[in-house]
Amino acid sequence: MATSGLELSTLGHRIRHHRTTKGYTLDELGARVGIAGSQLSLIENGKREPKLSLLQAIAEACATDVADLISGEPPNRRAALEIELDRAQASPVFRQLGIAPIRVSKGMSDETIEGVLGLHRELHRRESEAIATPEEARRANTEMRLTMRAKANYLPEIEALAEKQLKAAGHVSGALTHRTVSIMAEKLGFELIYAGDLPHSTRSITDLENGRIYLPPASIPGGHGLRSMALQAMAHRLLGHTPPTDYADFLQQRLEINYFAACCLIPETAGVTFLQQAKKDRNLAVEDFRDAFGVTHEAAAMRMTNLMTHHLDMRLHFLRVDENGAITRVYENDDLPLPMDVTGAVEGQPACRKFSARAAFDQHNRTTEHYQYTDTPSGTFWCATQIGSASDGGFSITVGVPFDDARWWRGRETQHRAQSACPDESCCRRASAAISQRWEGRAWPSARVHTHMFSPLPRGAFPGVDDSEVYEFLDRHAAE
Repeated sequence: MATSGLELSTLGHRIRHHRTTKGYTLDELGARVGIAGSQLSLIENGKREPKLSLLQAIAEACATDVADLISGEPPNRRAALEIELDRAQASPVFRQLGIAPIRVSKGMSDETIEGVLGLHRELHRRESEAIATPEEARRANTEMRLTMRAKANYLPEIEALAEKQLKAAGHVSGALTHRTVSIMAEKLGFELIYAGDLPHSTRSITDLENGRIYLPPASIPGGHGLRSMALQAMAHRLLGHTPPTDYADFLQQRLEINYFAACCLIPETAGVTFLQQAKKDRNLAVEDFRDAFGVTHEAAAMRMTNLMTHHLDMRLHFLRVDENGAITRVYENDDLPLPMDVTGAVEGQPACRKFSARAAFDQHNRTTEHYQYTDTPSGTFWCATQIGSASDGGFSITVGVPFDDARWWRGRETQHRAQSACPDESCCRRASAAISQRWEGRAWPSARVHTHMFSPLPRGAFPGVDDSEVYEFLDRHAAE
């Protein structure tokens, strides 16, 4: 039974409520359900997830049912306050203050908790006011990432839709051909047209009136092939999309069309069969998965995140990191410690220098995968990283798993090992005390500034300077 941290907290409060209502102590209820009182305490405090059989025993002992115990509603006002405080103290905004969280005791009054919560709400309100519109988009992206994490990055309805469309087009096995993609389009009433004069801001255009999908004549650098773009265009129609109402809606549609394209390029049935055999052979490898279906390394790695948790019961993470160290695409459900800003966004944050995603850039041979074990505050992870290049620079693609699952992967024998203390800034973001003291007051660093720092500024914000020149300069140097 998969539950999030907040759901475990609510579950714990509901169990405690029913236990105290019946007048049981921890030890008394523990004796009735066959566990120690200390173990029951961990469950009530949201520190441990109970098995379904234990929940059934607790429900029976407390004269209730399991559905009541796992309800998402706090059992009373006090519990609701404590849960909200736990959530507030776990937020990135609070953690960055460096203040120890308050531990709620039985003697702490509801009024005291409400006062502390009031301070948290004001802190979040001020933080939200200070964030410009682009950060609202980052918040939407973060919310979507967390939602997909809770779903193990798996969307069964789109998986089934893709398999149905492939079957109708006669695709049986192997790499999906351009011809099959054309047949899929024809069955939807569309013709694929390759045009060299598409607007620069578009990847494809669907002519609904005349039944045509216009695509560029050649593949875009970075892995966006014509098959994928055609499939994404068809997905809008198949999924019944309408013009997005806000940025969150736009992101949701982009996620769904990308997911559909991935399902077609690596169908669920064939993909899972391949991965299960590779796991049985203890020879899982992104490169084999990539070659078997004729896709890019990144597409194969991302497809693994869709299938491996749901079908192989394996947690993992995916990172795309540019050569400057910034995370540009991410997925994790294995608790890899990742940097994040006050909005909870990971994209754009610097990956730890000790991670395989960064260390692989230092390897002389970039044509083969770099394998590495990394010790972190959340445990040890094994990773496989492949370096690639695009028009805007180099990047790395990493897939990694917790130490115990490394035994299923090729490259597990690697001797490369690193130790990361991130998110502790002393790991790779801040100089040692000795170096800081040596240069204090003797050096003045000039930091690089990203264009998005200036995007909220109004026109005319730079007196005496032509705005167009400023924004042209910023766009030209955005990569810095």
